Amino acid sequence: MKVLVTGGAGFIGSQYVRMLLTGAFAGQEAAEVSVLDKLTYAGNLANLSPVRRLPGFRFIRGDICDGKLLAAVVPDHDVVVNFAAESHVDRSIDGAAAFVETNVKGVQVLLDACVNAGTKRFIQVSTDEVYGSIATGSWTEGAQLDPRSPYAAAKAGGDLIAQAYAHTHGIDMCITRCCNNYGPYQFPEKAIPLFVTNLLSGHTIPLYGDGKNVRSWVHVEDHCRGVQLVLDRGAPGETYHIQGDVELANEDLTKAVLRCCGADWSMVEYVQDRKGHDRRYSLDDSKLRRLGYRPSITFEDGLASTVRWYADNRPWWEPLKGIA
Repeated sequence: MKVLVTGGAGFIGSQYVRMLLTGAFAGQEAAEVSVLDKLTYAGNLANLSPVRRLPGFRFIRGDICDGKLLAAVVPDHDVVVNFAAESHVDRSIDGAAAFVETNVKGVQVLLDACVNAGTKRFIQVSTDEVYGSIATGSWTEGAQLDPRSPYAAAKAGGDLIAQAYAHTHGIDMCITRCCNNYGPYQFPEKAIPLFVTNLLSGHTIPLYGDGKNVRSWVHVEDHCRGVQLVLDRGAPGETYHIQGDVELANEDLTKAVLRCCGADWSMVEYVQDRKGHDRRYSLDDSKLRRLGYRPSITFEDGLASTVRWYADNRPWWEPLKGIA
């Protein structure tokens, strides 16, 4: 199988590529993988260093909004898995244009290339944030989209474009929507790597508002296993949720990180809450579980291994934080 992974130098995409090329997915040991990535601030070739010299790997620097490039690249592949996205909520509040460009237009341009190439399978990787906030219970895949940030709205727009192309053009397409990810190689602007690298550097960690906002967490490896399961067994046109094993208020997440780093609450600094900060997200993942999905990494074990990775890989993250 020849797989094109867009956004494959980012946090989640690179994890998927590393797993795909090192035999983590049964039946895909002979897969050939091309990574297409624009290498924005969050895309990093170092994320792919463990697999860059493997025979099935190829890297192409480029933008999913570049139709001419996609017309040359996409036809050589059986499957496209789209991880490419602008993904940081705070950045989308400060400036939404790049999010609409990549997360909506980029999906449309990529799908046009897939239609023209006759691509056999397309996976659109998305987020729980497209649903807005839920006070109790969990969203099923049929829940109404109600995005509350420019990032979430742009991701919802891309998902709707993908659904429309599946209906109009008959593309064999699935959407995955996942909760918050954590793990190695995550750019240190997101909560867990920000907290961990701040503490490793002797700095305080910022906690939004009252710390009561609730999120579910999944290790990035389990997310990628879910994506592969949908690629292998998902029904065309369907959406699947990928969930972890824990739901935490942000203050409880903060306490867990402090424990792992040997720090106490004196290292926490309350900061002004994010604009429009959704209170709680929660996904019902029973549909994917019926296909055989189970998260295999507990939050306790995954967080501990993540902290160790950042402690052992300062040369990866210190330049990203401007530390000489």
